[in-house]
Amino acid sequence: MRDITLRALDTLACVDWVAAENTRRSRYLLDYYNLNARTISLHEHNEASRIPRLLRLLASGYSVGLVSDAGTPLISDPGARLVAAAHANEVRVVTVPGASSVTAALAVAGFDVDGFEFAGFLPAKSSARRKAVEELAIRRKPTIYFEAPHRVVESLQDLREICGGGRWVVVARELTKVHETLLRGPLQDVIHMVEANKNQQRGEFVVIVAGRSDQQSTGESLQLDIDDVLRPLLAELSVKQAASLAARITGAKRNMLYKRALEISRSSSA
Repeated sequence: MRDITLRALDTLACVDWVAAENTRRSRYLLDYYNLNARTISLHEHNEASRIPRLLRLLASGYSVGLVSDAGTPLISDPGARLVAAAHANEVRVVTVPGASSVTAALAVAGFDVDGFEFAGFLPAKSSARRKAVEELAIRRKPTIYFEAPHRVVESLQDLREICGGGRWVVVARELTKVHETLLRGPLQDVIHMVEANKNQQRGEFVVIVAGRSDQQSTGESLQLDIDDVLRPLLAELSVKQAASLAARITGAKRNMLYKRALEISRSSSA
């Protein structure tokens, strides 16, 4: 409630309508600050049908603000189609910077961040999620994603199996709220803390996975770089043999290592 900026409050005080992901939550915010804008729901299930009405309001001279339940609209939240439609109809769109759990989590992660990958929500289905984890496992920049409480343990287990238990992560729960917690350390330790405490499985989660070289810069983990393991093995062994041995050395998933070994082998032959 108190993370809102003064400019955002000024804007909400001026607009005629507020398009809100959850009108009850937004009405509570507006009432808390004695703001009188009317609200209209705009969420993933009705956004397309709401756009014509909102465009008519804008064309009639009304001003419309767009808010999400928490954080910033469009960042894994509804609003993209409305904003695109506004641009297409030559309606001026103005951004009002505010709270974002992405940058809030990065600010307390303790990782060097000169770039990062934002993955939104990982897929709900296990096979698709594991494929996404295999892709982030070989990135050199940190990857940040959102996770639902009923999937947080499963996604962390996938990370441990594919990235190895030594890969560093930050699990930020309920950021800027009353029950905010931050767990930081090697995956094997963080998973133990989450599994051991049911309270750590409730709320909204932001997970940051250190890049392949980032965790080495912390001075707290000696996990070997996958490429540094694979390259000398590939000089003596087949791709399949190198991936199998690298899996034993690093604890990472063999399928992911095989894919990376194949990429290295092909690039060396080119």
